[in-house]
Amino acid sequence: MKIEQIYTGCIAQAAYYLESNGEAAIFDPLREVQPYIEKAAKDNAKIKYIFETHFHADFVSGHLDLAKKTGAEIVYGPTAAPEFNAIIAEDNQEFKVGNYTIRAIYTPGHTLESTCYLLLDENNNMHGIITGDTLFIGDVGRPDLAQALTSELTQEVLASHLFDSLRNKIMVLPDELIVYPSHGAGSACGKNMSKETTDTLGNQKKTNYALRADMTKEEFTVELLDGLGAPPAYFPQNVLMNIKGYDSLDNIIKKGATPLTANELEATANSTGAIVLDVRHENDFVKEHIPNSIFIGLHGGFAPWVGALIRDVNQPILLVTPEGKEEETITRLARVGFDNTLGYLKGGIEAWKAAGFETESIRSISPEEFAEGLAQNPITVVDSRKPGEFSNGHVAEAVNIPLDFVNERFAEVPAEADFYLHCAGGYRSVIMASILKARGYHNMINVEKGFGGIKNTAVQTVVSQASSCSNS
Repeated sequence: MKIEQIYTGCIAQAAYYLESNGEAAIFDPLREVQPYIEKAAKDNAKIKYIFETHFHADFVSGHLDLAKKTGAEIVYGPTAAPEFNAIIAEDNQEFKVGNYTIRAIYTPGHTLESTCYLLLDENNNMHGIITGDTLFIGDVGRPDLAQALTSELTQEVLASHLFDSLRNKIMVLPDELIVYPSHGAGSACGKNMSKETTDTLGNQKKTNYALRADMTKEEFTVELLDGLGAPPAYFPQNVLMNIKGYDSLDNIIKKGATPLTANELEATANSTGAIVLDVRHENDFVKEHIPNSIFIGLHGGFAPWVGALIRDVNQPILLVTPEGKEEETITRLARVGFDNTLGYLKGGIEAWKAAGFETESIRSISPEEFAEGLAQNPITVVDSRKPGEFSNGHVAEAVNIPLDFVNERFAEVPAEADFYLHCAGGYRSVIMASILKARGYHNMINVEKGFGGIKNTAVQTVVSQASSCSNS
């Protein structure tokens, strides 16, 4: 069977391309649809269907743009109610793509409309199953993301549905079936996902905690809900965009890729309340940046951190990017629903300075300088890593304020006295420093290379018990 997984690491998402006898189908496409169109053209195939496993929360799907550009029909499972034309499949309804058959299997639990798609080859043999967020490698989908849409759906109710779906619809299938999930490690749609992105169903029955044969529904619910942190604020907003529709990515890029002079950028920021988002490398941001700008570098977990820290997808955004990275930045913002990019600084920081505007910097030191300074003057150390990372080893007496929660925990940050700030490798601490600076904190000293560098110095580190929110 000809099926290709198209994996996007920065949001840990997998789309799928299937082709047979001149017809193709796309499963859970990303916002930028041209790569799928090009794949089909290379195979001399017409995209016939766009299958959606559910209304995604962690990204905005490309279903509408892809349907408009190709004429393909969008397919959802039972109970889905999108506000645009789509086929709402019945449980076990089959679709032909060339010589292949796609069978919709209704599997509520992650969300109420969640549906998996069983893949049958030209001989009607079962090959694999595209499981969306119902079943991951090593985990299953969290059942709390649909609660914001209706008060009747609690996470316990959805967990009960998920237990039944897994036992009655998935685990009864042949062990040799290949599992094709929509996410891998790093996604916030689960808590224990493997770095592997495919597996056999038989191996998952042996190794996935949620598929234990002797597990009761009550045990399943307790284990599934244990340690779930609050979902990122942008998740419900992405769900609504996937249900209601959105502007085309072409229009978003056209608007966002507007070059602005330094004066125009400043005037636009003042008149619109736009955030100036700097996506260069953290080393460049530390040296000099526009006052009050926020750093989230393209080379790290860009889109998820934007979604976690900029709470409203409608927030106007102005960009400072490496040269030539403007369109990529706008596209990656749009993947998670941030469509309101108003333009970018033409000529970058050099143009800003040439126009007579000031820049700021962040005090930043090496791990060795940190070790020497801490020995001479034991000031507060703020660790911006996740609680689980902190528990596995941290600087003695350090305070853990995870970057995820910086907006809620400003009161715990030293307001006047200097303090050291670090993460695991240097990326997240600069994000946090930029947010603090924008709020008026200028007393942090960033530690380059983070805990990875600190461990190689004489600084005392300790291990503690994991907190109850270690998966947040």
